[in-house]
Amino acid sequence: MRDKKISSALISVFYKDGLAEIVRYLDQLGVKLYSTGGTYDFITGLGIKAETVEKLTGYPPILGGRVKTLHPLVFGGILARRENAADSGQLYSYSIPEIDLVIVDLYPFTETLEKTSDEVEIIEKIDIGGISLIRAAAKNHNDVVIISNRNQYGDLLRLLREKNGITSLEERRKFAAEAFMTSSGYDTAIFSYFNRTASLPVFRSAIDSHYELRYGENPHQKGIFYGDIEKFFDKLHGKEISYNNLLDIESAVRLIDEFGDITFAVIKHNNACGVATRDTLLNAWKDALACDPVSAYGGVIITNRIIDRITAAEIDKLFCEIIIAPGFDEEGLEILKQKKNRIILRRKLTGKAKEGFRSLLNGVLWQELDNSTQLVTDLQPATTRIPDMKELEDLAFANIIVKHSKSNAIVLAKNGQLCASGIGQTSRVDALKQAIDKARTFGFDLKGAVMASDAFFPFADCVEIANNAGIKAVVQPGGSVRDKDSIDYCNNNGMAMVFSGVRHFKH
Repeated sequence: MRDKKISSALISVFYKDGLAEIVRYLDQLGVKLYSTGGTYDFITGLGIKAETVEKLTGYPPILGGRVKTLHPLVFGGILARRENAADSGQLYSYSIPEIDLVIVDLYPFTETLEKTSDEVEIIEKIDIGGISLIRAAAKNHNDVVIISNRNQYGDLLRLLREKNGITSLEERRKFAAEAFMTSSGYDTAIFSYFNRTASLPVFRSAIDSHYELRYGENPHQKGIFYGDIEKFFDKLHGKEISYNNLLDIESAVRLIDEFGDITFAVIKHNNACGVATRDTLLNAWKDALACDPVSAYGGVIITNRIIDRITAAEIDKLFCEIIIAPGFDEEGLEILKQKKNRIILRRKLTGKAKEGFRSLLNGVLWQELDNSTQLVTDLQPATTRIPDMKELEDLAFANIIVKHSKSNAIVLAKNGQLCASGIGQTSRVDALKQAIDKARTFGFDLKGAVMASDAFFPFADCVEIANNAGIKAVVQPGGSVRDKDSIDYCNNNGMAMVFSGVRHFKH
């Protein structure tokens, strides 16, 4: 390993937080400092000597600050190979000082995107000099240390304190890897901004934050979530979140966001095993649990209202993995915390994602997410008998749930409550039979219930089975060449059928 001692440094940063202690240590070690603009003012304001890049290059910043460091006297000092005689000779000939340490951060491009839609302001936050300094120093990591973001300040301080500014090749290589991580993520964000209108058919994604999971789908599999969970939830209590927990959490969030009225849902293995909309939170919970209290054991519970003490006391009677809500009153939260491992999440962000990704073979599947929701007014009657308003409301309710159920899927509902689902079956008939058997197991009277299907009926068999079970109203997308068979059966047996016009496969 080739150890190197830092003798000179170029510092040019947008954010000055945490920089003062580093500058003081560099000064104590006798490191020659070069700097630009506001960073120079900051360093000298600490009573520490520095030289401006302007003095080094003989050129002032030009073009409104767009060009400050782009000069051979800067980049030559960074890129010169110290053990290359020709490089060293050119440094001497052109009076180029070696630069051993580069500390730079980038203009806040993504932060600017979050704050404004003003394209002029956004474009000005595309860093040119900073990204060039990062790449140059990282390329020459054999001789140069590159600090490309504030998260590395702690490691740099350790080197200054414990090793008097001496770095190993291994340490410099690690800094270089982090530098290229910074630059690639930055460029990806810029590309994504431009590709909103360019629509180039390529996949680019960069996520710097990660969350270590207990394990993957099974204990022998490693699992990591790349993303920022803390943007969406405050974790108030419980054990670490697992891979399977996250899958259920996403299913729960996407389902509950479909409802504006007071609603509880229970999720198990990415499917709803209980959903109810009621006038009170307590009743919504009790009726959601009644859908399938067996499957609810160990499930994920979610609601769109603040959980109060009375409802919390009822929930506490059930063993569940996770509880998600927009809030909890103080007494309710204390009740729910009594179970040591129960994960309690308070939602911070709502809103529907627009696109989804899935790894497949040696690539990635991309699609627009299914954010199409059919309201009562979107359901088009296809039969002589038109559903009454109560049936239409239940049909729209059931159609939302089937949209979030694994295909092939059938959902039976009544009075704003899920009666049962048939999910993940290879035939729609099997899905329906599963739902009917399950509903009867838990004591539901299907007379007056409605049925929702995630795809069309190629035959009349499903509506016939539903009719025999007491179901008199059906919603399906329509679009089969044999739609007439199902419509004719409904007309001949006093059933109502509506078309949603939208298929909701979920694989």
